[in-house]
Amino acid sequence: MTRPAARGGSRASADRLARLLNLVPYLLARPGIEIAEAAGDLGVTERQLREDLELLWVCGLPGYGPGDLIDMAFDGDRVTITYDAGIDRPLRLTPDEAVALVVALRMLAETPGVANREAIERALAKIEDAAGDLVGAPVAVRLPGDTRRVEALRAAVEGGKALRITYYTAARDETTERVVDPLRMLMVGGRAYVEAWCRRAEAVRLFRADRIDAITELDEPATVPPQAVPHDLTEGVFRPSPDLPLITLRIGRGERWITEYYPCERVEAGDGDEWLVSLRVTDLGWARRFVLGLGPDVTVVAPVELAEQVRATAAAALDAYAVPAAVPRRAPADSVPVGVPAGDPAVPARTQ
Repeated sequence: MTRPAARGGSRASADRLARLLNLVPYLLARPGIEIAEAAGDLGVTERQLREDLELLWVCGLPGYGPGDLIDMAFDGDRVTITYDAGIDRPLRLTPDEAVALVVALRMLAETPGVANREAIERALAKIEDAAGDLVGAPVAVRLPGDTRRVEALRAAVEGGKALRITYYTAARDETTERVVDPLRMLMVGGRAYVEAWCRRAEAVRLFRADRIDAITELDEPATVPPQAVPHDLTEGVFRPSPDLPLITLRIGRGERWITEYYPCERVEAGDGDEWLVSLRVTDLGWARRFVLGLGPDVTVVAPVELAEQVRATAAAALDAYAVPAAVPRRAPADSVPVGVPAGDPAVPARTQ
């Protein structure tokens, strides 16, 4: 069994959802349009469009009976929406929907790196005003982590100031001091990052906000060189490449979450419930700590160097917890063993 990484599938699903949401109003405005023409306008193949239309047939209102689902008519290679399941009616929110939308917009407004926060605030004000009593009490949203640190980073980015930071690098298990020129704030995978030109590395680097131990805003402005290009993070922070170490693990059923959380190059069924999983890592030091934290249902298959590192670290940990063997104490020279009466001939006299 070989499976592609989960991230690619999630991206394709998100793209298809956006396409389906646009497809119904597009077809409503163009009754009887040819499928080939519609596919060209929407930037998909005719086959993909026909698959989307087949999916629309099972979309609609709760109840999902014949009178609740979107319906359409085909005339040769032409298609017409005959029932839109109310998609053309103004949206009316239930209390739960209104609160969920307000929370989502509040979260978006708090997310670092959002360019047009004013537009979000305006949209939020309109929704809260229209929802009226549906929303009820004001909703306050705060991102997890150190809010003051994130705000300090955001202010530095917006103010165009250079920063001196003390940063912990988990991959190397070390803390360093750097001067950086911030480019932008962003949120990836629920964590806040500042992307900046690092003068020490002379390259663009991502710094996790919760790993920055100290921040000092410098008087000098941020000076970003022309070669500083922001990273493409559409597929996440970690971008596996062929030059990175490849590790192979044998995992049990309880550790299959690895294949959903990390981009895996290969997933194969092994004996029984076991899977063989191969993935790229930043370095073997990170991989050693990663494997040690997984538990007994994981075995390192390759490389041998990683297996030896894990074995040595585990043995050292066991040695630290080992109970030393009891060492018999020597009795003082003038002492008498318990149970032997004084003066017994079996007890030698002390040498003066």
